Amino acid sequence: MPKLRATTILAVRTATGAAIGGDGQVTLGNIVMKADARKIRKLHDGKVLAGFAGAAADAFSLLERFEAKLRDFQGSVPKAATELAKEWRTDRILRRLEAMLVVLDRDHLLLISGTGDVIAPTDNVLAIGSGGPYALSAARALMAHTALKPAEIVRAGLEIAGDLCIYTNRNIDVQELS
Repeated sequence: MPKLRATTILAVRTATGAAIGGDGQVTLGNIVMKADARKIRKLHDGKVLAGFAGAAADAFSLLERFEAKLRDFQGSVPKAATELAKEWRTDRILRRLEAMLVVLDRDHLLLISGTGDVIAPTDNVLAIGSGGPYALSAARALMAHTALKPAEIVRAGLEIAGDLCIYTNRNIDVQELS
């Protein structure tokens, strides 16, 4: 079976706010299977945003576990992310999950992976998925050379990625924290 490719997720955090967005395309091989997938979720009463790349069922399982960790640690994104990454890496079943998460609140922006990584980017811009490198490059340029708000940077970065990456479309969902 051909590899499922699906996603571009881009997140930006500044002193004025934070935003995360994703495209809507899911492809199987060279066929677009879905054009309007929703890859961004609000968690912890809307105080935390998360986006995922990878196998959707795996990502949903991880999102549920991350939300449970948020409850366990009173909404602490770094602590919840660290605990999820530890569990993900050491649990025999979870270890097989193929997805990545980008999570953010007003104070933190983190990448969580199944290899135990919890990474906070130094420039407060993070992208994952097939079109991630394109979106990341665009967002970094926009942050350096414009006064756009985080949600505007995310949308523009994803649009640029959609123009370049065949696994990314322009059906964009952007969520923001202000």
